[in-house]
Amino acid sequence: MKKLLTITLLGSALLAGSAVAQDTLRIGVDVPYEPMEYRTADGELTGFDIELGNAICEEIDRKCEWVVQAWDGIIPGLMARKYDAIMSSMTINEERKGTVLFSDPYIKPPSAWFTPEDSSIDFPAKQTLEGKTIGVQRGTLQDNYATDMFGDAAEISRYSTADDLVLDMDAGRVDIAFLDFPVGKSTLLDSEEGSYKVVGSMITEPEKYFGEGFGIAFRKRDQELADQFNEALATLKENGTYQEIYNKYFATGSK
Repeated sequence: MKKLLTITLLGSALLAGSAVAQDTLRIGVDVPYEPMEYRTADGELTGFDIELGNAICEEIDRKCEWVVQAWDGIIPGLMARKYDAIMSSMTINEERKGTVLFSDPYIKPPSAWFTPEDSSIDFPAKQTLEGKTIGVQRGTLQDNYATDMFGDAAEISRYSTADDLVLDMDAGRVDIAFLDFPVGKSTLLDSEEGSYKVVGSMITEPEKYFGEGFGIAFRKRDQELADQFNEALATLKENGTYQEIYNKYFATGSK
């Protein structure tokens, strides 16, 4: 009888453990930010962050549920337990480290300057941008950099989304845009509406502005979950899954 009871309890424990392992993990994401996170024509979430996040969840045997949240409320949403982590192209920097716990960096995309193909701007500098209009996404690290470096020489036009910026670029109301390279590539270089080019070099420094790369954010007390993500990320890099996903979105980009 004791043996039967022990087996029954052990079975229950295993089932409980399995249920815990399969608990839904909620991840906050701001959309759209192509090619990092966006919706397909049929409304399905996809992108580098989405595919990598799903692969991480599979590796740690958890079910992923993506929770769409506007950027200005994404950290407050994490603190309010609307989701368990943020995986939304969030740059690791000292200010955010004061509020959240970051995973290891999982990608550091460069920023780049984009102009119309026929633009006379061949190198971004104060003398070449004097009196020009620079387009950036509001509240981004590119916004901070462009404002501090060129705000006294050029007008800074800020947009909620890259798509809104592109509309003004197409209409000739913006002379040059400063964006994450993957975003600028997908919205400008690959655009069928206009002809654009990159001017100057790819930019990833100084770290004061561009941080250590993108990281996954957690509540500070969730160190165990962050460790699981880091271990899974390392495994995906070792077995080639990470590179396969990376190549799908950044085959012609720069890491």
